[in-house]
Amino acid sequence: MTGPLGWLLDAQVHVAGSPVLVREIVGNVFGLASALLGLRRVVWAWPVGMIGNALLFTVFLGGVFATPQAHDLYGQAGRQVFFFAVSVYGWWRWSRNRRSGGGEQPAVVPRWATWRERLGLLAAAAVGTAAAYPVLAVLGSWGPLPDAWILVGSLLATYGMARGWVEFWLIWIAVDAVGVPLLLQGGFYPSAAMYLVYGGFCAAGLYAWWRTSRATPPARTPIPPTYSEAVA
Repeated sequence: MTGPLGWLLDAQVHVAGSPVLVREIVGNVFGLASALLGLRRVVWAWPVGMIGNALLFTVFLGGVFATPQAHDLYGQAGRQVFFFAVSVYGWWRWSRNRRSGGGEQPAVVPRWATWRERLGLLAAAAVGTAAAYPVLAVLGSWGPLPDAWILVGSLLATYGMARGWVEFWLIWIAVDAVGVPLLLQGGFYPSAAMYLVYGGFCAAGLYAWWRTSRATPPARTPIPPTYSEAVA
């Protein structure tokens, strides 16, 4: 393939003597841009992130797309597909919220999840990781257990972002803590470096959304009128 697309698919640079695909770098840049837009609660966070998902899918699925790394991370590749799907939901939800607010307010109002929602996240994390691990092991994914958590945790974090839960930043930090050593050992150096950047960024995002959630007054439940007020 020739032209700009062919260059993007084939171009490599060398980092510490190891070949690295340019599309891995570009895909992570789109991911970081999506995170920055998400911090500011801008709807464009979702389509920008989807472009990064498409590029990184081709990076981690080396069995189909030519990559210089010796390892395939099927969980990392699979999460890009799920990211794309959940991002469609997030894009729709934030766009709807913004339209209902007249187009002048941020697309989502941060809030802490309820205890029931938190228990749901913990249950989904445990069940999802337990279910993904044997599948990734059979597929031959390198590091199937951490790869399973990265896959499931990333999906839960993306869903939490769409819902406006402050906790989604904490889930991302937990994903980054597992992802950095896995990616370093697998030779995915730009992605590992980006995970480190994400970790610091997620701490800043957690603080920003926490402050916003405190500054936003809770929605009040309307008091039903009395009989005399209703018939007046």
